[in-house]
Amino acid sequence: MLSALLSAGAAALMAQPAPKSTPPASYTETIPNSSVTFEMVAVPGGTFLMGSPASEAGRDADEGPQVEVTLKPFWIGKTEVTWDEYDQFAFVGNTGARTGDGGAGDAVDAVTKPSRAYGDEAKGYGKGKMPALAMTQHAAMEYCRWLSKVTGKAYRLPTEAEWEYAARAGDTGAKPANLEEQAWHSGNAKETPHKVGTKAPNAFGLHDMLGNVAEWVLDMYAENRYAEWGAKATQPVAIPTDKRYPHPTRGGSFIEGADKLRYANRQPSHEDWSQRDPQVPQSIYWHTDADHVGFRVVRALEEQPNLKGIKSQVIKESGDR
Repeated sequence: MLSALLSAGAAALMAQPAPKSTPPASYTETIPNSSVTFEMVAVPGGTFLMGSPASEAGRDADEGPQVEVTLKPFWIGKTEVTWDEYDQFAFVGNTGARTGDGGAGDAVDAVTKPSRAYGDEAKGYGKGKMPALAMTQHAAMEYCRWLSKVTGKAYRLPTEAEWEYAARAGDTGAKPANLEEQAWHSGNAKETPHKVGTKAPNAFGLHDMLGNVAEWVLDMYAENRYAEWGAKATQPVAIPTDKRYPHPTRGGSFIEGADKLRYANRQPSHEDWSQRDPQVPQSIYWHTDADHVGFRVVRALEEQPNLKGIKSQVIKESGDR
C-alpha cells in the first residue's frame, strides 16, 4: 500500500512545476540530554496553488482567492510533536530559563516555559507518542525557540504556505483520494486523538497532516489574507503580532467530520478555546477548551530574512485581538 501511495504522490508531484533546488537529506534529531528523538523530512522547494477554487465542495470564503506561491526547500516534522518531546521543554527542566507567564518578550532573552496547566494538560488522552495538545500558539512558538536553543538549529512553526504545500505534497485536489487511510477524524477516531504516525503518510512521507490534531502555523489570521498577497507570492507569511488571537490552525482534527479535512481549510483560534480557564488573566500557555490542537516543527534550509530569530510577542498583558 505504501509503495502505491508514494507512486501516486510522485505522479502528482510531476504535475507541479519543477523544484527550484535539490532538497536536503531527511534526518533524525535527538533532543540533547535525553533519549527523545524525532524525524525531519526534507521537502523540495517549488511552486503550488494555495487555497481552494470557488467550485470546491465545502469551501469557506477565507480559502481564496487562490495564490500561486513559491517556496524554498525546508525540513518539516514527519509527525506532530509528541508529549515525549514537549515534556522535555515544559516539565523536565532540560535547559532554558523558567521565567513565568510574564517573561516572554521581556528584556532578558530567555526562553520561557509553561506554568502548569489547569487540570490534566493531556486531557486524559495519555502521553508518550500521543500528540501534545491544548497549548496556545505562543507556547508552540516558545517550544520551537527552546528547541532551537538546545539543538543549535533554527526550528519554528511552519508558515501557513509551508504547511499547505507540505500537506498537499503535489496533490491539487481538495483532499487525498485515500483519506480514510491517512486521517483520524470523527468517523474513525472514537472521540480520541491517536499515537502519531499510525495512519499512512502522504507523498512526502508525512503523517497526520490531515486529522488527529489540528496544527498551529506561524501566521496571524485574516479572512482576506490571500487577497492581500495578490495572484503570486514568494515565501508569504503574516508575521504574528502581540495579540493572542486569531491564528490559523490547519488540517482539522479527530473531532471533525471527514468533510472538514481538506488541504485548504483554515480554522482561526478564538477566545472560547480558553473559556473554562478560571485564571485572571488567562494562561498564555494553555487552552482549557482546545484539546484538538497541536503542532509540528519546520526548519528552513535558508531562512527568509523576516523570520530570522522570530519569537512570540505575546505576554501576560497582551490583548485578545
